[in-house]
Amino acid sequence: MTERPGPAGDATGGSMPTTPVCYRHPDRETYIRCTRCDRSICPDCMRDASVGHQCPECVNEGRRSVRPARTAFGGGTAGRRGLVTRTLIALNLLVMVLSIASDRGGDAMVGGAGLGGLLGGGTPLTQWGSVIGYAWYVDFGPMHGVAAGEWYRLVTAMFLHYGLVHLLLNMWALWVLGRDLEALLGPLRFLALYLIAGLGGNVAAYVFSAPNTASAGASTAVFGLFAAVFVLMRRLGRDTSAILPILVINLIFTFTVPNISIPGHIGGLLTGAAMAWVLAYAPRTRRSVFQAGGAGVILVLLFGLALVRTAALLG
Repeated sequence: MTERPGPAGDATGGSMPTTPVCYRHPDRETYIRCTRCDRSICPDCMRDASVGHQCPECVNEGRRSVRPARTAFGGGTAGRRGLVTRTLIALNLLVMVLSIASDRGGDAMVGGAGLGGLLGGGTPLTQWGSVIGYAWYVDFGPMHGVAAGEWYRLVTAMFLHYGLVHLLLNMWALWVLGRDLEALLGPLRFLALYLIAGLGGNVAAYVFSAPNTASAGASTAVFGLFAAVFVLMRRLGRDTSAILPILVINLIFTFTVPNISIPGHIGGLLTGAAMAWVLAYAPRTRRSVFQAGGAGVILVLLFGLALVRTAALLG
């Protein structure tokens, strides 16, 4: 205990008791002690604790000894704020603005064939970034597509849309599903789920569609989120009856509405289910390693399918 001598004693030789002072500010008298280390602390050094007050060093030591909170699937609790979901929506909106700005034909917002013409038409940006296997440019220009080396299309296509209605439908679904999934998985795992599901849908569109058929949209990733909700709810033992009708309705639209990529939607659904299974059923011991390894296996399989399709188109 840090103390300061009191005034001089009386003539008989006795002494006054010393006055305690703050261990961090020796010039300040105090009668408050840290409930953890019992050192004297002044009001500026007091930190509220569950019982009494603690000094700054004890508070910092306690924080280091407490493990950060995690979700049921190993993610961080920062996902409750939905920052990744909001960022993905903002990115899709920004790309739509750029797509409209690149359009010179005036059909970027409406005028396409899907949903009675409401899905909008293609733009120079969608022509650049959509999934397309192998095709010629207009007037017999050079060949383009994934098979021609434009592998970036398998990623960029999940951020491009044919018109505002196409965009708004996908963003509404992302907003509804994304916030809950991000809260369950944490930001990093949710982002991995979204991107891998979208990639899986685009690879399926590349593998199973005609080589000159273009496709784009976040629906490949969104269908993966639908599957993930079902898998995660089953893992937590919760009721999944609410998600099944929505999933069935979306599948009906997939198979009945013209100009919708069936391989893209089904591929995103299956890939999302596989990735969600990896995240949900990873063992608690070394869970992060298992989840990262499972994601790596899925990516290798998708890359292998794309290579097989490329060899078939070029052969």
